[in-house]
Amino acid sequence: MRKMPFTLSTRGLLLLTSAVSASLLVACGGSSSSASTGTLKLAMTDSPGCGYDHVYVTVTKIRVHQSASAASTDSGWREITVASPQKIDLLSLTNGALQELGQLPLPAGRYEQVRLVLSGDALANSLVLSGTSNEIELRTPSAQQSGYKLQAHFDVTGNQVADMVLDFDACKSIVRAGNSGNYNLKPVVAVTKRLTTQIEGYVDPAIASGVVVSTRDPDMQLRATVPDSTTGRFVIAYLPENTNYTVVISGTGRTTAAITGVPVSVAMGSTQVNTATSPIAPPASPTAQVTGWVSDANATPLTGASVNAQQALSTLQTMDVAWGNVDPDNAAYRLTLPLAAPIKASYAGQGGALSFITDSVTPGLYKVYGSAEGYTTQTTDPSITLGTAGSTSTKDLVLAP
Repeated sequence: MRKMPFTLSTRGLLLLTSAVSASLLVACGGSSSSASTGTLKLAMTDSPGCGYDHVYVTVTKIRVHQSASAASTDSGWREITVASPQKIDLLSLTNGALQELGQLPLPAGRYEQVRLVLSGDALANSLVLSGTSNEIELRTPSAQQSGYKLQAHFDVTGNQVADMVLDFDACKSIVRAGNSGNYNLKPVVAVTKRLTTQIEGYVDPAIASGVVVSTRDPDMQLRATVPDSTTGRFVIAYLPENTNYTVVISGTGRTTAAITGVPVSVAMGSTQVNTATSPIAPPASPTAQVTGWVSDANATPLTGASVNAQQALSTLQTMDVAWGNVDPDNAAYRLTLPLAAPIKASYAGQGGALSFITDSVTPGLYKVYGSAEGYTTQTTDPSITLGTAGSTSTKDLVLAP
């Protein structure tokens, strides 16, 4: 049976490769090896930065539990305590880089929850805005006590290693609170297996710093990265096997581009959608904005919500064009979206030349979705057609449990 490692990553696929010294503390049981005991191995990676040069977090402890609903004070938690916590720059972990966090003996079974506990020291968790040099404190409510709750679904098998990655989406995890100058950290982390698979390719280096490359895995988790600003190379790593990924290149002021039918398999390892000699260069596009706020049925603002603007191709593939969190003070959001119709190309084999055409979908037609913990449906129609260039449309979103 192939051993699988457990890694912590940020979306945009930041992977940390240096080892972190960790002492293993096991609650409710010993750590002796047996057929009923396996090992959990953890690492971290990152995704797009969205206007930040650095995003720092300092992990002190990682806790795991077999119940998705277990409270932080319930019994049954196992944990890795980092002996010498490291201040990690998530944005140094894009395109498949990893930071090893440690490993932990665990009883065999299914695990459904991970909690990420961060340091409460001054500037232990911080960011640096693009083009500046000053660190700004990231506010981390409850992160030092109960830890941030992450949904996970992984199995630990006796005498095997569950090798996992925490894919940390820095872009979606940072929320600016109005005009106060404060920034909150609300981690959005996908817990995935560390597979020897990836999609790689190249965008034009001239636009690399302004676009995000993304796809959806078979579990519908958004997986994204930012290309290298010098070479334009991008890597979306640790993807489950699937024959029909859609790779999306999006950015403010750029026409959205999609590559359909991209296969991923362990046998292939790396799926190369194009080469550096034929980089992807989506043309410029006029833009319009959609704004609104997210609430429940009682008009109570859902200040912990996030929003996502999607566009469907005429061939029914869904593209994630822009996403982010609402303002934590009033649940307002604002997204800037391209008005030009998207362009698309079919995967042409390893490194094959891509032939993009303009899709026949209605330009400026989007679906805007809101999501929040504890809410499973959206009672407002998500469809919206944007106005002319520079215009602003309003779309309030109401969520229900």
